[in-house]
Amino acid sequence: MTREGAGRDVEGLRSWHDDWTGLSVAVLGLGKTGFSVADTLAELGAKPHVIAQSHDDERERILEVLDVPVTIADGDESAVDALKALDADLIVASPGFAPSHPLIVAADALDAPVWGDVELAWRLRDKFGEPAPWLAVTGTNGKTTTTQLAAHMGLAAGIRTAPCGNIGVPVLDVLRDPAEFQLLVVELSSFQLHSLHSMSAHAAVVLNIADDHLDWHGSAEAYRAAKGRVYERAQIACVYNKGDEATLDLVEAADVVEGCRAIGFGTDVPGPSDFGVVDGILVDRAFLDDRARTALELTTLEELRPRGLSSRHLVEDVLAAAALVRAVGVPVTAISEALSTFSVDRHRHEIVAEAAGVLWVDDSKATNVHAADASLAAHRSVVWLVGGLLKGVDIAPLVAKHAGRLRGAVALGVSRSELADAFAQHAPEVAFIEIDVSDTDSIMGRAVAEAARLAQDGDTVLLAPAAASMDQFVSYSDRGQRFALAVASHLEGGRHAETEGSQDRTSEPDTSAD
Repeated sequence: MTREGAGRDVEGLRSWHDDWTGLSVAVLGLGKTGFSVADTLAELGAKPHVIAQSHDDERERILEVLDVPVTIADGDESAVDALKALDADLIVASPGFAPSHPLIVAADALDAPVWGDVELAWRLRDKFGEPAPWLAVTGTNGKTTTTQLAAHMGLAAGIRTAPCGNIGVPVLDVLRDPAEFQLLVVELSSFQLHSLHSMSAHAAVVLNIADDHLDWHGSAEAYRAAKGRVYERAQIACVYNKGDEATLDLVEAADVVEGCRAIGFGTDVPGPSDFGVVDGILVDRAFLDDRARTALELTTLEELRPRGLSSRHLVEDVLAAAALVRAVGVPVTAISEALSTFSVDRHRHEIVAEAAGVLWVDDSKATNVHAADASLAAHRSVVWLVGGLLKGVDIAPLVAKHAGRLRGAVALGVSRSELADAFAQHAPEVAFIEIDVSDTDSIMGRAVAEAARLAQDGDTVLLAPAAASMDQFVSYSDRGQRFALAVASHLEGGRHAETEGSQDRTSEPDTSAD
C-alpha cells in the first residue's frame, strides 16, 4: 500500500498554503518544541508521529485527542528502530538532540530531510498572509536580554511584536497565534541554527562568540559555523560586535541579499554605519542620511543605570537591539521610551542585596565562561561563587584573567577539582573554598556564609558560575533563587549555614591541586 505523502517534494513545501496533507513526519522529542511541531503538523493535515524517550502525560493526552501517535522508546536502540519503521517523508528533530545522538545519526542516514522546528516555522510563516519580518538574535551570551529589548522597542513603536524561539515560546506557536504579529524577534541557539538552512531574516545579530556547547557540536569550529548561519540570506542588516572579531568574520563569510549592510556596535565612539557611545550618550550612526557627520541620540548611560543596564555587556545588548529594530524602521523616540521602562530578566546580573558595604549580585544565568568574564569585569573586587557543569570548557584562562580582582572564590558543583587546579596554578594567593556537600537545600546557605566571611567593605559577592546548573539544581533560575534566599537569610540574621564540610585552601592544603 502506497503512503499518501510518498514521493512528495518535501523540500518544495515552503508555505502554509502548500499541500501538507498526508505527509508522514517523524517528530523527535516531546518537549515544548516537539509538541508545537506535532500540533502544527496536525493542523496542516499532515501525519505526525512523535518519538520520544520519556513520558509527558499531559502532552500525550492532548496528542491522543489530535490523533497523533506517540512512541515512547525505552532507549536509543528502540528509538532508532521506531524511526526506521516509520519510514517518514520528513523528520523534524527537537534542538536537544546533538548531531552525535544515535537518533540523529540514524535520521541523517535515511532518505528524508531532517529539519528543526525553526526551519519548519520559516516555511509556514505566511499563515495569515504577508509574513512578518524576522529579527534573528544569537550569540554565546546576551541573547535573551537582547531579544527582550528588541521586542520591547518594537512594542513601544506600536508594532505587534513577539519575542520567541529559544527564549521559551516556540516560533510555531507565535506564527499560529490569531493576534497576527507584525514583527518577530527570534532568539536562536546554536542547536537550532545547526539545522536551519532557509531563513532570510530582515536583520540578524551574533552578539559575541566564545567556546560553548563543545560537547554538543563536537568542536569550536562547528559551534561557530552554526552561529554564522544566522547571517545567511539576511536582507537589510548583519549586526556584529566591533569588539569581537569573530562576529565580523562570520558576516564577511555570509551569503546575504544584495544591499544588506554590515552594522557594527560597541561601547566606543562609532564610525559611520555603527552604533556606539559618545560622552556617555548611546547613538545611532547607521540609519540616518548624514551618517558621516551626525548621529541620533538613543539614551544615556545615566538613564540606563536605574534600569540595571549600565554594565558594559548590557550596554552592548542595548546597542545591538537598537540596531536590529532600526533596520525595520523603529524610530529613535520609541527606543528611548522602551529603555525608560525596561527591566532586566531575573538572574541576569541582578542585585539582590547591599549591606555593610558589600554588594550581592545574582548572575546565575552566566552559565559559560564568556558570560562570567563579562560579569566579573563589571566589578573591582569580587568574592566569586563559581562552578557546576563546565560543559567541556577550560576555565583556567578566565581564572588567570581575573585573579587580580578576586578577594576569594567559593567553588560549587561537580567541577570543583578542575577549579581547584585552575586556582592553584593561576591564582594561588586567592582564598579558595570548596562547598563539598550533596544536599541541594544546604549548598547555597554554606556558600553564602563562606562568601560573607571573605567579603570586605567595597567587595561584590558575585554568583557567576561559568557553568551549567543541572548537577545540583533544577535550573539556573533555581540556583539563583536559592542564592537570593540564602543571602536574605544571612543578612536578616537567621540561621547561618554551618561551614562543616567546606575546605579552605588558605588554612588547609588542597592535595587535589598537586
